[in-house]
Amino acid sequence: MLNLSFNFIKNIKSFFFPFYRNKDLKFIFKKLQDGIPEDKVVARFVGGCVRKYLLNEKIEDIDIATILTTDQIKKKFENTNLKVIDTGVKHGTVTVVSKKHKVEITTLRKDIKTDGRHAEVEFTDDWKQDSERRDFTINAIYLDINGKIFDPQMGIIDLKNKNVKFIGDPQKRIEEDYLRIIRFLRFKITYNITVEPESSDVIKQNLDGIKKISKERILIELLKILSLKNFLTINHSSNLREIFSMIFPEFLYLERLERFKKVYHYTGVNVDILLAVMLIDEKANHEYFIHKYKVSNKIQESLERFNKNFIKLKFDKEFFEKDLIKNLYLNGKNHLIALNLIYYSINSKVKFDDFSKILNKILKIKIPIFPIDGTLLKRKGMQEGQSIGNVLKSVEKEWLNNNFKISNKRIEEIIKVNSN
Repeated sequence: MLNLSFNFIKNIKSFFFPFYRNKDLKFIFKKLQDGIPEDKVVARFVGGCVRKYLLNEKIEDIDIATILTTDQIKKKFENTNLKVIDTGVKHGTVTVVSKKHKVEITTLRKDIKTDGRHAEVEFTDDWKQDSERRDFTINAIYLDINGKIFDPQMGIIDLKNKNVKFIGDPQKRIEEDYLRIIRFLRFKITYNITVEPESSDVIKQNLDGIKKISKERILIELLKILSLKNFLTINHSSNLREIFSMIFPEFLYLERLERFKKVYHYTGVNVDILLAVMLIDEKANHEYFIHKYKVSNKIQESLERFNKNFIKLKFDKEFFEKDLIKNLYLNGKNHLIALNLIYYSINSKVKFDDFSKILNKILKIKIPIFPIDGTLLKRKGMQEGQSIGNVLKSVEKEWLNNNFKISNKRIEEIIKVNSN
């Protein structure tokens, strides 16, 4: 009942206060229109913000298409409080920054020449031409500042039917930019996991083209895909799973998602955990993924830590039993909650009841705080320098292995050993 009330309020709010009535956005449109007759459309919202507005979803990124060039756009915002950043002038894009928004503004364009990675473009003031160079019909819906829709590719119908459809000839659209294959996957997973045989065939015929795309661009799209809750249903579509596996063969364990679905809500759709579930094994499969995509330090450290503790857990029956408090101290609750979830997803022998018992234990335990610090050691006669760090490590190790206890006498003995 509460959820229904929340959705009702959300719908009412978005109806009476749509995103395009925002003060900053109205100001941006006003500046873009300055000096140009009102009957000539200078700018419209386009892409994800329009799609999400029509679906009553949360809007995060805002894109505006305009007939103005980047130089004209920059001139419009001179002597205003808004900052203009050259984020892609070569492709006709600048970013206008206000206190609450970062808005990408791009000049209408048409493709002159493409090689599957880059496009040579020519700027235009023809809205239909601009729509024809976009990837999917649902991404070619335009909205002006008054809420009026311009839909030259009939994208609203496809959006209503959850139909992810290439604009024009799919073969041509893919050959223009092979990344569109992965974007197709993302939107299919988002709206409708069924892949028509025709689309599947065209994509499979062009998979080699993905080799032309930088690993960085591919990784960005992959992480967006993995952050989708619907990704967990990928096994329900044989075509979708087959295409995904052909593009990302390093994910050897998609079948684990079926067990993962039973427990993921304890942490939410966490990309690091999901990567671990689909990659980790005893053969260091995750290392190939890390190397291939040159992932961030954060992702690399997360996968390596999960893999290290997964191996420990597999061969140490006391990891979640006798040594649980110790492992909680060393790793933190969030990591152990995630590790328990990963281990359940990977090991089909682990029962759900066992998973739940361990989770409850982790949640209830209060992690001990190491009571010794450098100040205490100085009071006991230690001088500044490297030895304080060494002594702290030695004291902490003994405190940890002695059930979180250590006497003053033993601390003094350790100090004496390290002072000689």
